[in-house]
Amino acid sequence: MVMRMKVLVAALLGLGSLAALTSAVAARPILPAEQRDRPYTGNLPSCADSDVLATISSRFQQKESEYWNSDRHIIAFSHMRQSGYRTNGADYIPRRYCTAWAQIDNDRPHHHHLVVYSIGEGLGWLGYTYGVNWCVTGYDRNYAYAPWCHAARH
Repeated sequence: MVMRMKVLVAALLGLGSLAALTSAVAARPILPAEQRDRPYTGNLPSCADSDVLATISSRFQQKESEYWNSDRHIIAFSHMRQSGYRTNGADYIPRRYCTAWAQIDNDRPHHHHLVVYSIGEGLGWLGYTYGVNWCVTGYDRNYAYAPWCHAARH
């Protein structure tokens, strides 16, 4: 009886030690992206940056033309605003999340579509520039960010 009790206590202590070790291994230290071997600066263009909006506009027109045989393009942007910055955490690639309203030609007059986009550091050409991911509500025809561009938001 005493022997069984000792075995039970030893087993419980072993399980407790294993649980503590597992949680210590799982809890990794957060290393901000600026302190990596190839550090990030966190300096990203603003949501209203003309180059960012031109990128969205040209890629939208290209996608509509090549994939959907449509001549639609963005005429103007308005109400650009930041909806989040580094919301995934300090140890991930810095991203700025934005929304804007876009007016599209050949569309109903004075009708605007919500544009959801993010600007990520080092995600552009060969990692040397920022990258832009975007989605225009009502024009996500292949449902890449479905439903209604929700997957493009932070």
